[in-house]
Amino acid sequence: MTSPHVDLEEASLEIVGRIRVASNATFRARIGDVDVVYKPIAGENPLWDFPDGTLAGREVAAFLVSESLGWGIVPRTWLRDGPMGPGMVQLWQEIDGAQSPVDVVPTDEVPKDGARAVLEGVDEDDRPVALVHEDSAALRRMAVFDAVVNNADRKGGHVLPLADGRRLGVDHGVTFHAEPKLRTVLWGWVGASLDADELDGVTRLRADLGTDLDGDLGRRLGGLLSTDEVSAFAARCDRLLRTARFPRPEAGMPPVPWPLF
Repeated sequence: MTSPHVDLEEASLEIVGRIRVASNATFRARIGDVDVVYKPIAGENPLWDFPDGTLAGREVAAFLVSESLGWGIVPRTWLRDGPMGPGMVQLWQEIDGAQSPVDVVPTDEVPKDGARAVLEGVDEDDRPVALVHEDSAALRRMAVFDAVVNNADRKGGHVLPLADGRRLGVDHGVTFHAEPKLRTVLWGWVGASLDADELDGVTRLRADLGTDLDGDLGRRLGGLLSTDEVSAFAARCDRLLRTARFPRPEAGMPPVPWPLF
């Protein structure tokens, strides 16, 4: 819950600790009594396929898309200054560790109902295992979201289970590339038809972009992404609406991120 008495844009941001498992400099921080994640642009590691210093803006762009879809997938995310300079700030989320929307289980323990198997392999002891995820409306929506933002890093740990049953997505720094980059653990619906709710969401999204990318969302994304990236984003929306099906992995590139979690 966001405190109504804290100016999240301007109030002092205090670093509480560092999140060491992240590949880029990532900190738990506090603005007044509000816990947040802070990722300074200065702490972004260079990538060969994404321009330097753009990951924070991509995280904000992902939040804007989530809001346009109306599905509440991404926690509130914005750009602001902090102790290590400008960066991305996102509301902290407390997860329910008893829930596992994405998991690796022995192949003979894959649930018959309520789950989708993505791939099979062996563990460190050469036992057959399978990567599985929930067969839920929340994760279907997240898979659609990932397809339109071209998420190159949907690891299992980037799906946050909340105690109230919601599933949130985080870590969207490597999104919106103009070339196909979709790498995700949520491949359970490959080729399946999108339902009416999912098509309505993408339709809203495309309308917010504007016919010539001059809609409110198109203008806001234009301040965070390149022109080619916004155009490619619109093309992915158009393709989903045209096919009305979940996409398939692109040939010639890894379909899942590594590590998986």
